[in-house]
Amino acid sequence: MSSKSKSYTPTPAPPLDCPPFPADMLKGQVAFVTGGGSGMGFGMARAFAQAGADLAIVGRSIDRLQGAVSKLESYGGKVATVACDVRNADAVSHAFDEAEAALGPVTILANNAGANFPALAEQMSPNAWRAVIRIAVDGTFLCSSEFARRCKLNGNKGAIINNSAQYIWTGFPGDVHSATAKAAIAHMTKAMANDWRADGIRVNCIAAGFFPHPDVVGGSEDDAIRMGKMFPIGRVGEIREWGWLATLTVSPLMDAMTGETLMIDGGDRLRRSLMHEEFIAPRERANVWGEMPL
Repeated sequence: MSSKSKSYTPTPAPPLDCPPFPADMLKGQVAFVTGGGSGMGFGMARAFAQAGADLAIVGRSIDRLQGAVSKLESYGGKVATVACDVRNADAVSHAFDEAEAALGPVTILANNAGANFPALAEQMSPNAWRAVIRIAVDGTFLCSSEFARRCKLNGNKGAIINNSAQYIWTGFPGDVHSATAKAAIAHMTKAMANDWRADGIRVNCIAAGFFPHPDVVGGSEDDAIRMGKMFPIGRVGEIREWGWLATLTVSPLMDAMTGETLMIDGGDRLRRSLMHEEFIAPRERANVWGEMPL
């Protein structure tokens, strides 16, 4: 058999209209999703809606959030848009006030807001470092602590799901800011789960691999097909798969799980071999993150 031949055909993701949970699994729940108007945040919000939750989608631009409202409302729940800079504690508190005035007490928090761009560590400015760290780390802390205070005040149980990345274990060239932030989020998850376990507040995390969408490098359909050939499962992940895992994690089906970081990356972390192409230092590459395979 040729080294180029394949012994299997990749199994596609289930269709969007076939989620792996009942349509009323989260009925009566209110989910607060940061960065919920696009990308992976929208993927989580959509999956929560498929399970029957009402949604507060949160971001810095109301206009961008508005573009997602009709798509999310098509699943039958209520959707509120809330402008918020998650780096600001007062803004976070006000955003929860707005969400709860529109929908009732928040019972699910999805910390998704983040930023990333390629930059070598020695070329990164302090402002560039802080831009990524503050949105991801400060934002996750401020939203989570505000959520926990409100759950305790209302006597409600709650569930938090945090967005991390599989490269927290490996690092990634040109990503010292994001890798650091995502690792901090995974460890914050454990600490908060310990702090709040007696209050019925579960805190878990998903370390995601590559899930292409229009807002990321390599997000086009052609790029996704080419990148998928690099992964052991033979394809990239679909946003709906990410959203479904997040939904299951905050659901009653996972009521016994807290403090965990799950991995969903199509086996990317296994993509290693003894023999491979000659290493090129990141600073010598045309693109710090590497070149798209042909």
